[in-house]
Amino acid sequence: MNRYFAVYKPYGVLSQFTAPKGKLSLKEIFRLPSDVYPVGRLDEDSEGLLLLTNDAHFQHRLSSPQFLHEKEYWVQVEGLVTDHAIRELSQGVLINIKGATYRTKTCKCSPIEGDPSLPERIPPIRQRKSIPVSWLSITLTEGKNRQVRKMTAAVGFPTLRLVRFRSGNFALTGMLPGDMREIDRKEAMELLRGG
Repeated sequence: MNRYFAVYKPYGVLSQFTAPKGKLSLKEIFRLPSDVYPVGRLDEDSEGLLLLTNDAHFQHRLSSPQFLHEKEYWVQVEGLVTDHAIRELSQGVLINIKGATYRTKTCKCSPIEGDPSLPERIPPIRQRKSIPVSWLSITLTEGKNRQVRKMTAAVGFPTLRLVRFRSGNFALTGMLPGDMREIDRKEAMELLRGG
C-alpha cells in the first residue's frame, strides 16, 4: 500500500535514515515505515517541510526536472535586502554547480514584512546587533544543491536561516519541528496537481 508523509525536519538533522557518528538522521526523530524514503533532500543546516513516500511514481514526478513543482522557502538573510537584489533573484543569477557556472531559472521572490510566524530555531541564529536582517519568500521549480544559499550570496545577502515552507499546495502551517503528518492518497494527488 502506498503511503505519504509530511514531516517538519528540524535544523541539524540529515534527510536520510543513516548518519555518521555524531549526526542525527530522520530515524532518530520520526517513527516511519521502513519502506518510505524522502522525496528530494533538505540540507542538514536547513529546516522545514520534507515529504516521504514508498510510491515510486509520486517520488519520480516530484523529483523530475520536467515537472515544474513549486517549492517555497522562507529565507532570513543578512542585511536589508534591496529591490535590485529581489529583481536579480527573480530573473535568475549565476551560481556554481559542481565547478560549472549555472544560471538559475526565473523564480518568484518577494520580501516578507517583519518576522514570519515560525518557531525559534534550535540552536538560535547567531546575529550581530549591528547588522540588520531581512526575510524573503523564494519559490523555485528546480532544486540544485544548496541553490537558495548560493542565490542569496550571489546578490550580496548571505543566508542565515532557511526554511522550506511549502511544496506544491502543501504547507507547514500548524506544524512544529519534529512534527509528522500522514497524507492520504487524495491529498498526495492534489499535491502533484498543485504545481
